[in-house]
Amino acid sequence: MTSGISRRARVLAAAVGTGVLVPLVAAATPAAAAPPAVTCMSAKAGLAAKLKKDITAALATRKGTVAVGLYDRSTNTTCTLRASSAYDSASVVKVTVLATLLWDAKKSNRYLTDRENTLAKAMITKSDNAATSTLWKQLGMTKIKNFLKAAGMTQTKPGANGYWGLTQITVTDEQKLLKLLTAKNAVLSDNSRAYIVKLMGQVVSSQRWGTPYGVPSGVSVAVKNGWLQRSTNGWRVHSVGAFKGGGHDYVMTVLSHGNSTMNYGIATIQAVAKVIHKDLAAS
Repeated sequence: MTSGISRRARVLAAAVGTGVLVPLVAAATPAAAAPPAVTCMSAKAGLAAKLKKDITAALATRKGTVAVGLYDRSTNTTCTLRASSAYDSASVVKVTVLATLLWDAKKSNRYLTDRENTLAKAMITKSDNAATSTLWKQLGMTKIKNFLKAAGMTQTKPGANGYWGLTQITVTDEQKLLKLLTAKNAVLSDNSRAYIVKLMGQVVSSQRWGTPYGVPSGVSVAVKNGWLQRSTNGWRVHSVGAFKGGGHDYVMTVLSHGNSTMNYGIATIQAVAKVIHKDLAAS
């Protein structure tokens, strides 16, 4: 044992004395994990590669955490990014609320009442929160969970204590719901599907931003958006949409949080939507 000076210290002192530069921190700092990549598949030659490249480029300079889902029946095209990441739903969950209401009414072999129709229209076309709270309370957690189970939306967790806007949603489940709305299935009747899509097509102009951005003329639009600011992860800004025409039949989900402002989130979503519409129209 030497006079309390560690071997490392002696080596360092000797090296310094000889003019050799010795790093004080020998271990390299591990590189940050690479962000998840956009994944695309398509039956149409070249389309998947084009979409992957353009969606990636659209997000390259954007801050925040963004999740993307695209499915086009016409070309059997799918794109995903962070498909299973959970986000606070904000008002996007209102489509699920209406789907649950219609699913439950069908089970009881009844039509919606005039009151329910009025609430549903306000909830979807104007994103009315009071109407949503009324329907959420009327349905109750059991019926909402039962619909999610029937729809296969296993990643969606309803918000507790009436906080429907804090329901946890994922791209995977939102895409499942949009697919149910836009093709015949055993969960929602044809009339129910048509009713939801009709209301999503009547959303007030000030709320028609997001996934419809850059949609080609002649393509029908059904949209529902959500936005919510919280102390953590800044603004949540989301948009789900269904589009049909121009030889395509597709649904799109873009979820985001960590946005500095609502408008910043909208711009991010619209950058993604624009290239998706453009690439599909050109295919």
